[in-house]
Amino acid sequence: MSKLPKSPRLAPPYGNSIDRDKPIDFEFDGKKIKGFKGDTIASALIANGQWLMSRSFKYHRPRAPLTMAGQDANTLVQLQDAPNSLGDVVQITPGLLVASQNTTGSLERDWMSSLGLLSKFLPVGFYYKAFYRPRGIWEWWAKFFRPRAGLGVINVDAVEVERDKQYCFCDVVVVGGGAAGMQAAIAAGEAGADVILIEESHSLGGSLLYQRSSDSAQVEHETLAKLQQAIAQQKNIKVMLNAVVNSWHTEHWLAVSTEQRLFKLRAKQTILATGVLEQPAVFRGNDIPGVVMGSAVQRLLKKYAVKPAERAVILAGNDEAYGVALDLVEAGVAVSAVIDLRVKPFKSQRFQAVADLGLCIKTGHAVYQARCKQNHLSSVQVRAIESSGQCGTQGFNIDCDLLVMSVGFMPTYQLACQAGAQLDYDDDHASFHLRNLPSGMHLVGAVAGQWPLRASLRHASDLAKAVANDALGFDYSYPLTSSMEHHGLNHPWPIFPHPKGKEFVDFDEDLTINDIINATKDGYEHIQLVKRYSTCGMGPSQGRQSALAAARLVAKATNKTVAQTGVTTARPPFTQEPLGVNAGRSFFPHRHTPMHHHHLAAGATMMQAGTWYRPAYYGSDDQRQRCIQAEAQNVREAVGLIDVSTLGGLDIRGQDAAEFLNRLYTSRFEKVAVGRSKYAVLCNEAGVVIDDGVACRLAQDHFYITATTGGVDRVFQTMLRWNVQWQLDIDISNVTSAYCAVNLAGPKAKKVLSTLCSADLSQEAFPYMGVQQFDVAGIPARVMRVGFVGELGYEIHVPNLFGKALWEALMHAGADQGIRPFGVEAQRLLRLEKGHVIIGQDTDAMTTPAELQMRWAVANSKDDFIGKRSLSELDKLSPQRKLAGFVFDA
Repeated sequence: MSKLPKSPRLAPPYGNSIDRDKPIDFEFDGKKIKGFKGDTIASALIANGQWLMSRSFKYHRPRAPLTMAGQDANTLVQLQDAPNSLGDVVQITPGLLVASQNTTGSLERDWMSSLGLLSKFLPVGFYYKAFYRPRGIWEWWAKFFRPRAGLGVINVDAVEVERDKQYCFCDVVVVGGGAAGMQAAIAAGEAGADVILIEESHSLGGSLLYQRSSDSAQVEHETLAKLQQAIAQQKNIKVMLNAVVNSWHTEHWLAVSTEQRLFKLRAKQTILATGVLEQPAVFRGNDIPGVVMGSAVQRLLKKYAVKPAERAVILAGNDEAYGVALDLVEAGVAVSAVIDLRVKPFKSQRFQAVADLGLCIKTGHAVYQARCKQNHLSSVQVRAIESSGQCGTQGFNIDCDLLVMSVGFMPTYQLACQAGAQLDYDDDHASFHLRNLPSGMHLVGAVAGQWPLRASLRHASDLAKAVANDALGFDYSYPLTSSMEHHGLNHPWPIFPHPKGKEFVDFDEDLTINDIINATKDGYEHIQLVKRYSTCGMGPSQGRQSALAAARLVAKATNKTVAQTGVTTARPPFTQEPLGVNAGRSFFPHRHTPMHHHHLAAGATMMQAGTWYRPAYYGSDDQRQRCIQAEAQNVREAVGLIDVSTLGGLDIRGQDAAEFLNRLYTSRFEKVAVGRSKYAVLCNEAGVVIDDGVACRLAQDHFYITATTGGVDRVFQTMLRWNVQWQLDIDISNVTSAYCAVNLAGPKAKKVLSTLCSADLSQEAFPYMGVQQFDVAGIPARVMRVGFVGELGYEIHVPNLFGKALWEALMHAGADQGIRPFGVEAQRLLRLEKGHVIIGQDTDAMTTPAELQMRWAVANSKDDFIGKRSLSELDKLSPQRKLAGFVFDA
């Protein structure tokens, strides 16, 4: 039985995150558990003596909280509707049903834990070597492994949760709501910037809520209250809680995940106040329930008022460990000994305070082994350190039910490295430094090496004021405060191999010291290859506790420094997120053409085409087919008017305009005369048709190109991308929003247009595929004679401001000719009769011009164009399919 005696909650001021007046009952593995509002699943279970919460992935070893901050996978539990939930993050609610995961039998007695006895037959990379001989053997093994793959269970009957996306913008975004982040937000706000402060937990404060940054807890309390009050008074500071910045993208585009929404945030400046990640020591049994980080113990004490043990041992590698020892003693926990890895620790005030209490301090010693009894820590073996990572042969045992590790920290570097920064390691001082930050990204607080509270707050304030001025367009300068590395913050080698193994480097994947070393012996000497071969850092924790230890081991095995070895690449997402957040309802801007209100007044049924709203047809739903047929018939016999403002428009200007189009599209354009237009087909490198339109030559050095409604942005990006390589003398402008357009079509179209202009519309002066610029109803227009709907037609493009006036003038001028508006559905019907294709509707992601029977639009005689080589190869083959038209009998 792993359940320890229940301990009463500590009295206030302990428990700053719980509400004792609101008790909550929930269930864990069918047992009723009591907690308070604000408790996480893990804190409530530990308060009830239940440390064991899960089993490890590979060997089904008993596991309990390590960080109490969602930074490890030891607390993964099953909720009714959510597998793989972090028990030290999810807050309890009345009636919550929680179950342990990855168990075979029961949580207490998992018969799959016997796999640990076979560990020597399951070396690192064994799966690459064992399952491919003899041929076909994998199909036999798959029957064994597939039913055991994964951890949690998906509830297919779960009630769907509405999730969506939202765009937001700010001058300065501050990531991390600890002391430095709060101070940075306040300073930027006072400078006049619009600030968004993002914190991943349920409240602001960070380490102020639990850590001992001075000799008096009152300092943390007063600092937090002062910062919270200042933020509340700043109207231009928006606070986002329970929000995680999972990725950074170019120009400070951040993906911010919450339970219900994905925020797509664009900032002018980014300040990272992401803090540090505490690192474990590596020794035999370091994964046993009851072996925890120092910061986890402080969180249990200060945030949740949980007394975690009766008798503790502290494994120290820095001064922070002595602060944890003082916290435990003040909470009534007996500290049997402080085992300090350092021979001569820095004699700080905390060290002296621990010594004055008469606590046993063993310097130059290490915990060599932790022992387990009934799935919980029962004792540790302590030995003297003889050399780096090596202990003597003799030692002594200490009975305890808690072992606290405080041996080092790593910056929370993931977002910075996603942005291209580099994490440097100083082997001489075992310290870290982030460099090569992109322009507009800044670090404050512990992630920047600013460790003492006062210095950290001062640095955050100075930097944020300068950053805010920069975001607002003002020149600035500020003194670069040097990094203030804490005395002995990181021990250089808290790793102690044991002859019998079980010294875990990666808790997620059950990887030990030997696994990492053997990976290098198998030839995988680069840290990135070690990661993939061993799967170190590929579990839910993404290397938060394993990256540094693995780098140290690989460095030693390959005779390199840790600085030379580096840590594995940090990629998005930073932490796990519900798939539903990414699959949630997308944000569609509602774009209206200038004629939108005319369509509504005429009774149009609207549809969405890309981001635009267009009339599908004019009339009610119950008369849909009749309305569409009537609109089409009117175009055939008289004249119709359709709003085509949603078509993409691109201006290409410059002496190389024709050459640019020659290289981009499949047709030739150098001989297109001014005043003429030509059908243009765009392919990608694979020869697949991705867009089409009409290229109009308005002047020798000026083309106006139309593109599909949904494809114009992609075409514009394609043009920009290729000309970066070609460097032609042209200017490319996306003028889609600058112009609106209508198509006047039908046998009476010329009569209607002639009443509104003085231009010569005769066949000789304005032939099919001609293009002219003249005034229509007094409005300057680009007019193309095209026939997408199969009848005589004029496409009239005017500045967006005049769209409403143009529509009204045409409808008034065509009244005597029987003009009526028609929608997209009638247009689609008419274009089918003509045999015109719609890219994306009649084509798929593999369609080539030959399959569309458009070889006539491909100029193979040109030197080159995008997709030419692929099309040349495809032309050697017979098409397997063709888009064909049909003629039906009446």
